[in-house]
Amino acid sequence: MWALVAAFLFLQASDPASEGQKALEEGKYEAAVQSFTEAIAADPKDYFSHFNLALAYGYLHRDAEGIAEYRKTLELKPGLYEAELNAGMMLMGGKEPAEALPLLEDAARQKPAELRPRYFLAEAQLETGAPERAEESFRRALEIDPKSAEAELGLARALARQDKLAEAAPHFRLAAGMDAAYRGGLLELAGLYEKDNRPAEAIAIYREFPGNAAAQKRLGELLLESRQYAEGVSRLEAAYAKDPSAANRALLAQAYVLNRQLDKAVPLLEKAVAADAEDFDLRMSYARALRDLRRFPEATAQFQEAARLKPGDAKVWSELAAALYMTGDVRQSLADLDRARDLGEDTPGNWFFRAIILDKARQLKPALEAYQRFLSMSQGKNPDQEFQARQRARIIQKDLEKR
Repeated sequence: MWALVAAFLFLQASDPASEGQKALEEGKYEAAVQSFTEAIAADPKDYFSHFNLALAYGYLHRDAEGIAEYRKTLELKPGLYEAELNAGMMLMGGKEPAEALPLLEDAARQKPAELRPRYFLAEAQLETGAPERAEESFRRALEIDPKSAEAELGLARALARQDKLAEAAPHFRLAAGMDAAYRGGLLELAGLYEKDNRPAEAIAIYREFPGNAAAQKRLGELLLESRQYAEGVSRLEAAYAKDPSAANRALLAQAYVLNRQLDKAVPLLEKAVAADAEDFDLRMSYARALRDLRRFPEATAQFQEAARLKPGDAKVWSELAAALYMTGDVRQSLADLDRARDLGEDTPGNWFFRAIILDKARQLKPALEAYQRFLSMSQGKNPDQEFQARQRARIIQKDLEKR
């Protein structure tokens, strides 16, 4: 927020007003408040003292009291430009654009060649849901000062609010080029590209911020979503190195999993689970990584913990069943498949897996029934497994006929 207009440090006849002016000039704002309050007590209609008291409150960041004094000033002296502008700026700072709007409209009308009233009017228009009017005001502000980065960024936002992203993008760039303090606007543009389902443009912007951990984190996420796993890993590694938070650790672990770097994923997942033992999704990710590394006893233990956390989740029981089978616990594996089925995981895959288990356990009749159930459900969706199921079903049928 630009500094308050301090044009009305008027000399007063009364000692308190003179003392207040002196205190303002010396930066003694509490003393100024006291002096101007005394001056107003002596003459409640002294709008100069009301104005200067508002100034003092502004310097003390006591904006509500400052706004009240500016309003009193305007009651006594309607249309006073400096009071309208200062009050409007304070109201904008307090997130009250609707209250600021009429004051700033009149201030801009009075001083059409001044940047500040026009700029803050544009901001008020934007924040009160009038982006078209804001666009016009920001353009007029840029006519007054073509080098105003604030107005350039405001124009970009006004255009973006009207879904004119192609027109807005160059203005985000211009603002960033005028003043490095406004480079953050490019990250805002990246977010707008994401909302517009244009991840490639967002990725390009995030690449411009290698030193920004949050930008690198988001870049890594977008790269993973676009299946650029290798680069996603490198970006998330950089983000995790700068900010080893639980969220960044989980994202990096996910990236390692997607890039099939399970040996790197497992230590991170182990830390993540240790830090938040009740997180079901983390527990499942850890269990699956261990399973894929063929560390089946450890994977089984993690799936069991996940089942404890969400006993009503059918998927966890089917995955636990698969891990148990790989450890040789066929009986419990079948029991967990039954539980998954009872919870709704009645899928072709589960019936095929059940058939395989029963077949290897030489439980031929239930194995044949499971193969047949799988074939009736799959209907050409799993051709390789269907071929295997038909072959085994024929062999089992012959074996059963010989008995």
